[in-house]
Amino acid sequence: MINQRGNAVWNGDIKGSGEISTQSGTVKAPYSVGARFEGQKGTNPEELIGAAHAGCYTMFLTGQLTKAGAQVKQIRTESKVTLDTSGEIPKVVKITLTTEGEVEGITQEEFQKQAENAKEHCPISQLLSAVPEMELASATLK
Repeated sequence: MINQRGNAVWNGDIKGSGEISTQSGTVKAPYSVGARFEGQKGTNPEELIGAAHAGCYTMFLTGQLTKAGAQVKQIRTESKVTLDTSGEIPKVVKITLTTEGEVEGITQEEFQKQAENAKEHCPISQLLSAVPEMELASATLK
């Protein structure tokens, strides 16, 4: 088994701020309520979940396509995490994946099938299965 760690430090009350970092040291970013809900500079948990999901999904899809004999030049993915703040408690209600690939030796239909399979089976998609809606909005082969 592989264990990876993320860390967070928060300073002050809810108007304070903090820093989110990763075990590797590659990510070390400020975060705050303003960054999360008001568009201020800094990151937020939903943005980081989106980045982690896009990275995992893209790597998983690339692995599937490679195993199927396709020649992958590039895959680009966005994972949009929707946070509903209308209630008393904010809740992630939707994740929308959009992916585009430069891949030789595969049809659009097969690319779509592999993209759907990756949405269901990449480890981060599985982790996020509690989100009420996860959709693959588009899977486009260039």
